[in-house]
Amino acid sequence: MPNVARASTSIRVARPTDRLAEVVRFYTEGLGLEQIGGFEDHDGYSGAILGLPGRELQLKFTSHSDGSPGGAPSAENLLVFYLDDATTRDRTAALLRALGSEPVAAENPWWDGVDALTFEDPDGWRVVLVPGAWG
Repeated sequence: MPNVARASTSIRVARPTDRLAEVVRFYTEGLGLEQIGGFEDHDGYSGAILGLPGRELQLKFTSHSDGSPGGAPSAENLLVFYLDDATTRDRTAALLRALGSEPVAAENPWWDGVDALTFEDPDGWRVVLVPGAWG
C-alpha cells in the first residue's frame, strides 16, 4: 500500500471559529501568515485560507451561519512556530501583544525550557513561538 503522506503535495489544517475576522487578523497581522484564499456563504459556511511558508502547509478557518463548535479542546492543542531566533520570537510576540494578546503559561513546562512563548488566539487555541529550529 502506498504511503499517502509521501504522495501528498500539501497539508491543510482546518478548524471552525465563530470569530473569523479576529482569528484571521491574529494569524495574518500577528504571525505574518498570508491570506491566500477565502470564500463566503458556501451552504452557510464562510472561511479563510492562510498560507505558511511555501504554501504547502495551510490553515483554514471556517464559520457557519448557524454557529460553530466552541473553543479549543485543551491547553495542549498547539500550533508551534519554530522561528529563526529569540529576536524573531520577540518581534512576533510584540505584534501579538499589539493585537491585545498576552503570553499565557504553557501547560507543558518543556516549552519554558526552550524559551518558548505561548499565546492564545481569539478562540483560545494555543500558539507557541519557539526561538530556533526544530530538532
